[in-house]
Formats: sequence, structure tokens, C-alpha cells
Amino acid sequence: MIRIHFLQLVYNLSDPMCEETLHDSFACRRFVGLTMDSKCPDETTILRFRHLLEKNVLDKQVFDLFKQQLTARGLLFSKGTIVDGSFIEAPSSTKNADKKRDPEMRSAKKGSNWHFGMKMHIGVDKATGIIHTVVTTPANVHDVTKADELRRPDDWEVIGDSGYLGMEKRDSADPERVTYTAAKRYSQRKKLSAERIADEKLLSSIRCKVEHAFHRIKVQFGYKKVRYRRPAKNTARLTMLASIANMFIGNCFENQTKVSFV
Repeated sequence: MIRIHFLQLVYNLSDPMCEETLHDSFACRRFVGLTMDSKCPDETTILRFRHLLEKNVLDKQVFDLFKQQLTARGLLFSKGTIVDGSFIEAPSSTKNADKKRDPEMRSAKKGSNWHFGMKMHIGVDKATGIIHTVVTTPANVHDVTKADELRRPDDWEVIGDSGYLGMEKRDSADPERVTYTAAKRYSQRKKLSAERIADEKLLSSIRCKVEHAFHRIKVQFGYKKVRYRRPAKNTARLTMLASIANMFIGNCFENQTKVSFV
């Protein structure tokens, strides 16, 4: 059933669509361990299994299990973390049974655009780009407030974009042991020397690993908008998606490493 749940997440399928896919696709049946003669779980069974995962907060256990496997493969080895946050949009319409928006979602402005929903904050390994920490908040929570929550206890470096400027000054920070590096704002970069601009570009090339992780979750797996009301169910889904994204990222890193040694 866990493989069926992963299939549902990767292809962003509803419970009825997942059942239909298992009936129609031999490749999907083979992935989940079903033969052509095996009885396929119906949509109610798929729904109940998903609710079981959510009720027992098993998404975090699965995420930790995946991290253990990746650590055993030598893919979580650096002592640096790249942090970032991204909006997960929620419906702002009040055309529903309650005649109101989700009370646990919030609005926030980025640039000239307003966003309503929640925010996914992640910390990724500096070397491999593998997600090691996932935190969700309402959309109006600023990225910098979660900077130290996203780093591992043994990290000695934290890297973020311009939204993390001043993170070393927060009470939760440990500037004596940890080096905090945040990208300059665009208005600040225009005043820098050519050498400093080159340093900023190098920082961007390192920091982009966190954007690759968000690309997996929001674009490849199609989770740009919340699927459920209330953050709890969406958090469980995002944590499971992070686990799956880690397997893709880990395989890509291993393949790149093999090619570099050929």
C-alpha cells in the first residue's frame, strides 16, 4: 500500500484516479507489486490507508527512514545547510459551504504579488541538495524566523537568499559556531564591485540546490496548491513528497558523481 501511496503522490492522483490507473497500467501494477491476476485495492482502501498515515503522523517516520537510507549511501555528508521557503497556494474564494476561506491559512506579499495559503520551509544538504528538514507555516511567517530550525545540530554553515539577511542576529542563532551567509538584495548588488558580484554569482550557484528540491515537489509532482483544507494534511503530503524527491535527487547526484570520475 505504501507504494500505491507513492504512486498517487508522484502523479498527483485522486483516490478514484489512482484505482483507475492501477487497473489500466501494467507498469504501475508492476511498480506496486501487483500481477495482472492480483486484485486491485479500491479507492476506499486507498483513502483509508492515507488517513491512517495522517492520523499516526507516519509521514515523518517515512521521511526519517529515507534519510537513514541516504545517509547509509553517503549522500548526507556535508556540514552545511541551504535554507529557503516557498508558498503553497490555497483557494482564496469564499464560494464554499462555510462561506469563508480556510481560517488557518494566511496572506503574505512578495514583491508586488499577494499570496494566500501556507509556506513550506526546507533545509537541504549543501553538497548533494537532499532535503533533511521540512517545516510548514502559514504564508505570513517570514523565512528568516525558521533559519535555525532548518539547520542540523552539527552544521557549521547556513546559506540563504536575501530573505535571510540578519539571521545571524536572531536569539536562536549561534554566530560563534555557525557561519551565516545570505545573498544580497538586487538593490544592494548594483553597488558592489565586480569582484563582489562574482562572489554573489558563486553563492547563487551553490544556493540553487534548494530551488531544485522545490522544482521536484511543485513542478514535477505538481503540488503548487494545497489539496486539502487545514495545514496538517497538506504538511503530511509535503513531507512524503520530500521523501520521494530525495530519492530522485540522490540518484541524480550519484549518477553525476560517476560521470565525473569516468
